[in-house]
Amino acid sequence: MLYLIRHAWAGQHGDPRWPDDNLRPLTKDGKKRFRAVVERLLGAGFAPELIATSPLVRARETAEVIVRALPEEPELIELEELAPGSQLDRLIAWTNQHSRGRDVAWVGHAPDISMWAGGLLGAAPSSIAFSKGAVAALEFGDRIERANGELCWLATAKLLGE
Repeated sequence: MLYLIRHAWAGQHGDPRWPDDNLRPLTKDGKKRFRAVVERLLGAGFAPELIATSPLVRARETAEVIVRALPEEPELIELEELAPGSQLDRLIAWTNQHSRGRDVAWVGHAPDISMWAGGLLGAAPSSIAFSKGAVAALEFGDRIERANGELCWLATAKLLGE
């Protein structure tokens, strides 16, 4: 299983407190709302064993919310390939090399996450919208490959009542 996760609710883009947008953190409410999303998903079997996150602060903090919520602590890796503007083929290669049969999560950013989902499912890049804090579960056979995934579910905070 591969989980695609858009970072949770962060401070406003362009806020002068974070002149370097890479350092823009989640809001207190964003952390709380995403924690509630993760807790709801635990009941549906959400349990990544390896979490790869963009190095940007808001994505890293989103990944840390997941780590703290899971009963079995997953491995957490900061991955430059998940920064904005990343290439799907590099992510696929990295995941196939490091997953070792484990369920994996990628924590990233819009619009990349929609493009990854489209590429993995064989759909148009703009056909799957990820709101902040959204989580999708994609299933593959032995290896992750382009246009070979099956969308099992896509959960948003709004859908889950958060």
